[in-house]
Amino acid sequence: MPPAKGDVEKKLDAFTAGYMRSMNAPGMTQALTDTKTTIRTAGYGFANVDLKAPVTPDHLFQIGSITKSFTALTLLQLRDEGKVDLHRPVLEYLPWLPVTMPYGPITPHHLLTHTSGLPDALYIFQSDPGARHAQGFEPGAHFHYCNLGFAILGELIERLDGRPWYQCLQARILTPLGMTATAAVITIESSARSATGYQPFFDDQVYPRQGRLVPRPPEVFDNPAGSIASPAGDMARYLRALLNGGQGADGRIVSAEGFRLMSTPYIKAAEFSPTASYGYGIAVDVLDGHKILRHTGGMNCFASSIHVDLDGGVAAFASINAMQGYRPTLISQYAVQLLRAEKEAKSLPEAGALIDATEVNNASEYSGAFRSSDGRELLFKADGTKLLLLHAGQEILLQHGQRDSFLSTVQGGFSDFSLTFGRDQTSKMAKHAENDAAPPPPPTLVVEVGYGPDWYTNAAYKGEREYPAPPQYSALAGHYRSEGGDDMRVFVRKGRLWLGDSPLNEIGSSLFRVGEDAWSPDTAEFLTIVDGRARLLRVTGEDCWRIEVGS
Repeated sequence: MPPAKGDVEKKLDAFTAGYMRSMNAPGMTQALTDTKTTIRTAGYGFANVDLKAPVTPDHLFQIGSITKSFTALTLLQLRDEGKVDLHRPVLEYLPWLPVTMPYGPITPHHLLTHTSGLPDALYIFQSDPGARHAQGFEPGAHFHYCNLGFAILGELIERLDGRPWYQCLQARILTPLGMTATAAVITIESSARSATGYQPFFDDQVYPRQGRLVPRPPEVFDNPAGSIASPAGDMARYLRALLNGGQGADGRIVSAEGFRLMSTPYIKAAEFSPTASYGYGIAVDVLDGHKILRHTGGMNCFASSIHVDLDGGVAAFASINAMQGYRPTLISQYAVQLLRAEKEAKSLPEAGALIDATEVNNASEYSGAFRSSDGRELLFKADGTKLLLLHAGQEILLQHGQRDSFLSTVQGGFSDFSLTFGRDQTSKMAKHAENDAAPPPPPTLVVEVGYGPDWYTNAAYKGEREYPAPPQYSALAGHYRSEGGDDMRVFVRKGRLWLGDSPLNEIGSSLFRVGEDAWSPDTAEFLTIVDGRARLLRVTGEDCWRIEVGS
């Protein structure tokens, strides 16, 4: 039975209300469109919580990395004009780039697809004039999300077009599409038209979903990796141009061939979804059998998502004015599913269940006592589907993070680091090796838990108990912070150096690879060791300074 008029809005509004409560979102803006017209723009919650000012469709929201699709379209215009070869080494256009390429030349194609091998730095130039961004793998071999690549593309666009990035974007994309209220770059002036952005109050701690938020002051940002702030109506115009293969109301913004190149899946991009690949500045995926373009965007205090159903002819945009480690993908995806069902005169789908992050179906696997080598104890208790940490007479409810990691929901109660459990992998691997055709065995026992530098084991743990660390690591451990407010905790656990939840693997004197991937170009370098302590940590090109703030 076809849906009644208004049912799509009712279902989407109900899901949005529950989503915002569950995700602790101050406000949200949305835009829905088909190939011909804007179906709806809507605001929810507050643009300013203290003033109780509601979000309206006129408020600007920072769209973050969705900007990358604008950058790609601009470069594809220049390709249409014969001004750039996407497979020509970028150093032939920008010979001054401060990069080293030991694994092979990088082309605009590699930059557009996050396959250049460059680290995920934000800025091209570092504080040290002699510093170079180093390539970590052969171009095209891996998908490694790279904001630096789009900063470089912005420089390439300026070089070829002869105008600053914001003027080029305005003339080539925004004005032709009638996006008259959109800011090409984030400025103090554009912030006056924007919803207030919110960030965690305790930005030096892990952040639980229902944690305290605080307004962030206006900022300036002109990086082509994520510089656009836009209202819902303008975003509907942009999505409509994508639905129409690059055709705007007043003409094409890119050739049909250019749009084909943009929307071609070049490399798997699992961080967007298990089935996603990446095109030029946008992810290419399948949803309910339809080809879609999708992307998310995260800024200091905004998070956004788009879904563009090319086969269904409908698209949606959603953005919230807070940064809490998630994107409103469920909203944009459900909106597209509703619009598609309505268009096809089918029953409207029900929204997926919102997952309470404090619901842990396997909570009992983590329960029990864990002790450190010096006799300290952590006691975890499963209360149905809740996992509690019992400490100093307090029951601390834990929030599920990634895999076997958890966050404290209580500020000041184990909130400096994640609690990361480890399992007995040896028995699981041995049993499965005996018969590779057998179904995978059930999860193995949880036998250890780490909290920052502290390591605890339970009675089932049978492995080594002493993990000596190189003595020089003691000079590197500490608390670091960038001028922009990024907080970095470095510590030694089980003989390894860690940067938050990421292990560091030594690849040179005071130089470490971030994470376990042997090809990752992201690095952490410790500099200026004075009186036995490193005073400067450079993480993927960003300078962070040691701070001493006590416990």
